[in-house]
Amino acid sequence: MFGKRASGGADTVNPPVRPKPAAVAPQPAAAAPPPPPAAAETPAVAQTPPPAPTAQPTVVGKAKAPPKASPPRVLAVDDRSEDYFAVKTTVFNALIDTIDLSQLAQLDAESAREEIRDIVNEIISIKAVVMSIAEQEQLLQDICNDVLGYGPLEPLLARDDIADIMVNGASRVFIEVAGRVQLTNVRFRDNGQLMNICQRIVSQVGRRVDESSPICDARLPDGSRVNVIAPPLAIDGPALTIRKFKKDKLKMDDLVRFGSITKAGAAVLNIVGNVRCNVVISGGTGSGKTTLLNCMTGSIADDERIITCEDAAELQLQQPHVVRLETRPPNLEGHGQITMRDLVRNCLRMRPERIIVGEVRGPEAFDLLQAMNTGHDGSMGTLHANSPREALSRLESMITMGGFALPSKTIREMIVASVDVIVQAARLRDGSRRITHVTEVIGMEGDVIITQDLMLFEIDGEDETGRIRGKHVSTGISRPNFWERARYYNRERELLESLESMAA
Repeated sequence: MFGKRASGGADTVNPPVRPKPAAVAPQPAAAAPPPPPAAAETPAVAQTPPPAPTAQPTVVGKAKAPPKASPPRVLAVDDRSEDYFAVKTTVFNALIDTIDLSQLAQLDAESAREEIRDIVNEIISIKAVVMSIAEQEQLLQDICNDVLGYGPLEPLLARDDIADIMVNGASRVFIEVAGRVQLTNVRFRDNGQLMNICQRIVSQVGRRVDESSPICDARLPDGSRVNVIAPPLAIDGPALTIRKFKKDKLKMDDLVRFGSITKAGAAVLNIVGNVRCNVVISGGTGSGKTTLLNCMTGSIADDERIITCEDAAELQLQQPHVVRLETRPPNLEGHGQITMRDLVRNCLRMRPERIIVGEVRGPEAFDLLQAMNTGHDGSMGTLHANSPREALSRLESMITMGGFALPSKTIREMIVASVDVIVQAARLRDGSRRITHVTEVIGMEGDVIITQDLMLFEIDGEDETGRIRGKHVSTGISRPNFWERARYYNRERELLESLESMAA
């Protein structure tokens, strides 16, 4: 019975298919004509002109097979053999047939692991499985992770150098390390195991994912963001994406050490956050917007009341007076949904000093601007845009999407009155993340919003390893538009020194 299960398991690997030899195109008859006779023996009018010299390379070029793309390099995260996976499948199936899952669910995590270890040791003895002590311990750990934890994802989640984990079905798992996306040899037993782990993750935050509700946003206990899309929408099996957070909370000094911004630029951003400028952080997917928002909140005083609104709670504020709010999807009957706009509007009744929106995606932009413009200075939010100018256009379009029948000029005046500074983050082609613009909103001339850049990132080229070289430069402005605000908080001297330091 065991052998039957093991041979038919999902871990069986098909033999590699040898590539067929490339077919050789037949040469046309005109490609190799006989040499023409000498001019003395044959009249000139009877000579047949030789084929054009450009015809031969064209024929040869057509006969060559196109170069094949090399397969992606697989990063060996899991170095265990096929025999190990076959044994693991056999033992796991026997465990599922033996154990009472309903009683196991009533135990605490440590007791459940001990119960599983005892049963697995007994199965290994009965089946006379030959394994070393290290392999047996690894097998026990893997099966406990499969039943109680996140299965094959556990070693990836334990690594602090991984930024993203992308699972495309049971057999393809990608990770992002140092800005580079790599294919790994980590795999799941089948799509059923992957789906069970996805359901285990989302159920921890009171959500569900199945055929009737195949899209879900959730988070891990450490705050890492999770997105799941399941069949029938995901054709090749469940797709799981995890945006991991480092165990050590990043600060602005860490961004300076990574080269994302200079020390003087970081000082300017700290002043912007401390003197309660309204900030919008703009950037593309994976550009580090949330990380930058976390770092900028480090300049907020400990005695301020902060309320955060997010789709999946991932902000990690260190202040003592923080209220974290999270949206809620509708239930099976389609009721009970709490949108981001509901949260932002409710924030206004909670006596906030700062409102921080994890990501502005839709009509809640109107309520956030209203909050910024009605006494809640120092509020912050992020949105997707490729430049500060596009960020302003995105804000205007999101307000229009909410069905507000306001003239375009009125919306732009509201944006100018609300937003003080736009910080642009970007993920460059070498995988590095840089703060490319620090831009302040000045005012309006006619129907056009006027902005000015305080700092830019200029690309100088790349080094021999392909890493982009560049530098942050000042635009020469020493008295920005929020100078009076910095003066009110007695930070104008420090602001002037930082701006002059960037210009030096």
